[in-house]
Amino acid sequence: MKLRPRALSALLVSAAVAVTAAAGIGATALTAQATPDTAAVHPSAHRAAVAPLATGDDPDGDGYIPAVPQVTGVTPSWNNPPDRYFHEFQANCAVSKTAPDDPIVYAGRPGASHDHTFMGNTGTNAFSTTASLSGGGTACNAVGDLSGYWMPSLYNGSQKILPTGPQVIYYKTGVTDYTSVRPFPKGLRFVVGSPTQTAAEFRGHKGWVEGWECGDSFKNTEFPANCPAGTQLNIRMQSPSCWDGKFLATPDHKAHMAYPVVKPGTNDNVCPAGHPVAVPMVEFKMAFPVSGDMSQVRLSSGSGHSFHYDFFNAWDDRTLNAMVEHCIKGGLQCNARGYDETHPAAGAVLGPDYRLP
Repeated sequence: MKLRPRALSALLVSAAVAVTAAAGIGATALTAQATPDTAAVHPSAHRAAVAPLATGDDPDGDGYIPAVPQVTGVTPSWNNPPDRYFHEFQANCAVSKTAPDDPIVYAGRPGASHDHTFMGNTGTNAFSTTASLSGGGTACNAVGDLSGYWMPSLYNGSQKILPTGPQVIYYKTGVTDYTSVRPFPKGLRFVVGSPTQTAAEFRGHKGWVEGWECGDSFKNTEFPANCPAGTQLNIRMQSPSCWDGKFLATPDHKAHMAYPVVKPGTNDNVCPAGHPVAVPMVEFKMAFPVSGDMSQVRLSSGSGHSFHYDFFNAWDDRTLNAMVEHCIKGGLQCNARGYDETHPAAGAVLGPDYRLP
């Protein structure tokens, strides 16, 4: 395979790691390590300077994973379909594990990341590939959702606080023409936000909803000082929903995705020309069972404004396509079965066992 400059750089870094290891220095000299038992904070994790490794999905190790086939000949839709208030469905996914792994940013490097709380696929680890996730199990209600979802772990002092029960992960339209939304291609992966973002960058992020909230306190970039007893700490954040149609992954884990832009002279949201393919917008809506004095609450990645999350699509293609067609393109507000209680005549996508009939 012809070596492009970016691939050569990755090979040079890999060679440097090999030389360092041979000299007896050890991997920890080059890679920040996170130990979940000590709840260590590693602000260096996720930096774009981290060189990709050759992995199952990226055999040449350049960080680019081409889509096969690529989606070409698409222009962003400027259509205005009939107005519907909702166009969404839920993926209700529980926590499956915690680990200092990140198969997107630190693919093939177990223990290299700050600690993450994983939801969805039960086998997600540093070596996860599209094939391994597709052959795994799931902690999501929908049996066909084998995707990996993860975020920095939250601690209260030294105690790790895990969300209880299935968490709400919305799949919505991010563009005005909800009928133009396509299912994610298998293997698409990206990162939303960054552990190194500033408080201002977090608040100004295009995926910002209302920040950290509990009780009557909301729109916080940092954790509230106190949350009423018995309440939960909540966070919502939205992903980009426009894809370039070319790559399932890029070295910075973001360049292949973009947020919609406003169509000139209107309030309509449309995909930009460089990212013309409308895909679902993934919205995390997390709830952590912690209240009272919040002075010791922190993320494994740092303070509250370092919140971010990762998504690695491994849905069963037929199931995801059916949910997108029925709920998003159908203008419905669906639960995890693809059923809208306000439109019962529309029926459900999945059976009582959450499987596609």
